[in-house]
Amino acid sequence: MVIFKDLNKILKEKGYKFTSQRQHVFEVVTENDGRHLNSQEIYDQVRKKYPEIGVATVYRTLALLEDMGLIYGVDFEDGFRRYEIVKDDEVHRHHHLICLECGAIQEVEEDLLGSIEEEIFQKNKFKVINHRVKFYGYCEQCLNNH
Repeated sequence: MVIFKDLNKILKEKGYKFTSQRQHVFEVVTENDGRHLNSQEIYDQVRKKYPEIGVATVYRTLALLEDMGLIYGVDFEDGFRRYEIVKDDEVHRHHHLICLECGAIQEVEEDLLGSIEEEIFQKNKFKVINHRVKFYGYCEQCLNNH
């Protein structure tokens, strides 16, 4: 995972300026790792630290950080793009469990599809580099409420 002091170096290597706005946006995504914040939630949190930032700046910064491979957006079909930090030690992005009742999102860290990827390669000569999997159902709390 990129730490804040590396952000300056990475931005400069890619030809971008290091700004406090970019740092604040990156910090909010990093500090909320696993919470799947959308751009409005990120904006609201950045404004607590940096009140003068504009919503367009946050959107542009999220797009830039995603283009640079530092964060990635996930669509959970709820009308929002939600952001997560890219972790260096992840071979594949993790899977998500999405509760249809309360909307809770849980991460599954295990790569559940390794054997399927190997089978795809053997049968189709297609090398899977990454995948995104979302499982829909009911979380433990919602199951217990019924």
